Amino acid sequence: MSAGVALKRPKLVSSQPEERVDWKKRRAEKNEAKKQRKEAKLIKQLEKQKQQDAAERAELEQSQNKKGPTYTVSVALPGSVLDNAQSPELRTYLAGQIARACVVFSIDEIIVFDEQGEDVKSVEGEFKGVGKKGHACIQLARILQYLECPQYLRKWFFPKHPDLQYAGLLNPLDSPHHMRIDEESKYREGIVLDRTPKQGKGSLVNCGMRKEVRIDKQLQSGLRVTVQLSKTQSQESKLCKGVVVAPHVPRTEGGLYWGYTVRLASCLSSVFTESPYKEGYDLTIGTSERGSNMDQSTLSPFKHLLVVFGGLQGLEASVDADQNLDVSDPSVLFDLYLNTCPDQGSRTIRTEEAILISMAGLRQKISAAFSGVSNV
Repeated sequence: MSAGVALKRPKLVSSQPEERVDWKKRRAEKNEAKKQRKEAKLIKQLEKQKQQDAAERAELEQSQNKKGPTYTVSVALPGSVLDNAQSPELRTYLAGQIARACVVFSIDEIIVFDEQGEDVKSVEGEFKGVGKKGHACIQLARILQYLECPQYLRKWFFPKHPDLQYAGLLNPLDSPHHMRIDEESKYREGIVLDRTPKQGKGSLVNCGMRKEVRIDKQLQSGLRVTVQLSKTQSQESKLCKGVVVAPHVPRTEGGLYWGYTVRLASCLSSVFTESPYKEGYDLTIGTSERGSNMDQSTLSPFKHLLVVFGGLQGLEASVDADQNLDVSDPSVLFDLYLNTCPDQGSRTIRTEEAILISMAGLRQKISAAFSGVSNV
């Protein structure tokens, strides 16, 4: 046998013939397997739908339970409290303490009134320095507005200004509407961008997210808006979807504290007469060491509560400087005139301290007033 020649093996022939393929049986088995896969897929879809329905019901129940208060709490104080600070840095930090105190107790409105009766109702203009000759009311209001604004919106609404020179010293408020870029939330604050919207589509809004939001309306650019984001968002889409809602919706429907508004009043009487609420404040409280003991007082249910704090000389000085008032006793201006810190150890209580002390004492009384009310 020569090298390199392969030997061929003989093929083995089966002695038994192969069985004939039963195509009818195989087709029936295939159809049965397909039917079982369809049934399994349908069961899986039904289970997924049940889970989605349960999640929606839980979310609805949670949202109903999360509904916030229908009432509001406002705080009024004179801008002259800043005159007690010895430097621009301390002046700024004092305003930050006031903002922090109001946010801790979920204050809805802060009114800054002028004890001197100067008709100042705008934060426009330049800061003229520390002291009584400066616009303390304007600076306080501007710092309060700056702190309330979410960080990602400040560059649009607060250009460089002397009043905000030391804003970097301030502690952040860290309110629920101060969102991080990847934080998930049903609501967000945003600014309408200066872009011409497409025909039949709403404006674009920057809400501090990685994607811009297309809202349901065409609005003027530069407006600050509260946006409710759609529940279902496409991951592939370059834009998110949302609708514009009233600023109070996150508080009343979502149960979230959504910051405060700032209002300037030219005098003490303007605090009452220029209320943004249609029916005004239905419960007013003045604070003074000459008032009644707060521990012995109770509050009745209200729609809009106003708590007024005096300046360095107390509310008496504000009453004397107000030409619209012909009374000398501040207590006649309020429903309740309370001493919120009886038996105080210091001769004076600073306004930023008075806010913390007073609201801490009133918090339980407010809760007690609404403990039996079902719509809160």
